[in-house]
Amino acid sequence: MRFNILVTAAGVALSLASSVFGGPVIMGYYPSWKRAQSATVDWSKYTHVNIAFSIPRQDGTFTFEDDWVLPQMISQVRAGGAKVLMSVGGWTGSNFFSTIVKDNNARSTMISSMVNYVKSNNLDGIDIDWEYPGRLGNNCNIFDEANDTPNFLKFLQDLRAAFDGAFGVKQKLITLAVRVQPFDINGVPSKDVAAFAKVVDFANLMQYDINGGWNTKTGPNAPFNFQQGEGLQVSFVSAIDDWVGAGFPANQLTAGIGFYGRSTIALQDMTKDPTNQYQAQAAVVPLGDSEDAPWYDACAGSTANSGVWQWKHLRDQGVLTSPATASAPWVRQWDSVSQTPWLFNPSTKQFISYDDPQSLQIKVNYAASRGLAGAMVWSSNMDYNNELMNVLHSWPSGPVVTPPVTTSATSSAPGTSTVANTSSSSSSSSYETASSTTSATSKISLSTTVSSTTAGGSGPVAGGACASTGIYQCGDSSGKKAGYFLCLYGKWVAQSCGSGTVCLQSGSAISCGWPQ
Repeated sequence: MRFNILVTAAGVALSLASSVFGGPVIMGYYPSWKRAQSATVDWSKYTHVNIAFSIPRQDGTFTFEDDWVLPQMISQVRAGGAKVLMSVGGWTGSNFFSTIVKDNNARSTMISSMVNYVKSNNLDGIDIDWEYPGRLGNNCNIFDEANDTPNFLKFLQDLRAAFDGAFGVKQKLITLAVRVQPFDINGVPSKDVAAFAKVVDFANLMQYDINGGWNTKTGPNAPFNFQQGEGLQVSFVSAIDDWVGAGFPANQLTAGIGFYGRSTIALQDMTKDPTNQYQAQAAVVPLGDSEDAPWYDACAGSTANSGVWQWKHLRDQGVLTSPATASAPWVRQWDSVSQTPWLFNPSTKQFISYDDPQSLQIKVNYAASRGLAGAMVWSSNMDYNNELMNVLHSWPSGPVVTPPVTTSATSSAPGTSTVANTSSSSSSSSYETASSTTSATSKISLSTTVSSTTAGGSGPVAGGACASTGIYQCGDSSGKKAGYFLCLYGKWVAQSCGSGTVCLQSGSAISCGWPQ
């Protein structure tokens, strides 16, 4: 999570959470400085809420600047039935984690402070958002490449023991906000983080803030897949692969969802090359939505805009007239690799990358297919009439519908559909790998039968009626065309497989693969 710039970033056992809430974990962040903007949030839509942020001091104590209103915030959330945690850290609040966890006195003080804070405020647990163990986050942060990660594990083990001793075994939650790759040791992501999973309940993947104004080119804020050679080479899919591959159980991971987009200024008219969302951009980030403003970063010694556009303001400021329709002069495009929309204004050359119901449905279906516990939202105040939250609540509970996946990190060629680590024991059994077909094709289990419209070679029509949100279907049964369709809110939405591949239909499964 990013703190001042307004961006983003086993306690009660997992089985207990499932039995109480009867569905996926939906964990939302509640920024205390956005209390006024959170007045209309329906907290019943969440199972867990992390109030953000308490800031650690160097001696291991921490402070929450809105303590005076904390009882009211807790009451608001609990009225909706969600569990309430205090999140400690954040983008500008992670300065001293490294020195705290390496010092016996400071570590002991922080553990005692957390126990006492949970007890005195009757909280359900603590969320730790350290950005980042073993690597630099904010410029003011202290970090130790070699020792942060092992020291953090020892701290969490001691915190779990303290919680269990004070409240009873597994009676309080410990959750983590984590980046798209496992904790670093000596500049390399850890290969084994299984020990962390034994003492925490969930790790919330921050699968956003992947590209932005810090790059030289425009690009997706939260790509489902990354484009080979363009932007940071990580993604929603690769994050799940990397954490599960390093031994963190999928059913203790939540998929990070950003209810916002990022804007930058392109150096040319991007509508002249509408299939390319990676184009040169200016170094200066524009103002974002009506809540954005220049902010001063004392660590960087500079003032800048965040460029953030919250989903609610994309909608209520008239940039989008419907979830998938841009208002002129804005033009909406869809990228088939990152599986995300982007907007461009030819008049101002402003580019916005964001998630919408269409892209979130793809992420939700995939996360469910991999067996994740649920989703994490940054942040709860950013939705519009629950348009995004309703997609999270479409989380499949039975056989899982997943999209044709182009995983750039593991593909042998652009557009080749492969899925890394799908053979992992923690992956959902409803997600079938390519082993039963070809190495270039991912088979996708469907929760419903193929519509009769595919018979005889005719397929769905964009905008035409469909039966159930989340259904995927090839455009026709010929196996020679790239087009496929996603059913979203009762209407078919046109999609396309990656370059050179086609949509293949086999019984109740579809895939993107090479023409056969």
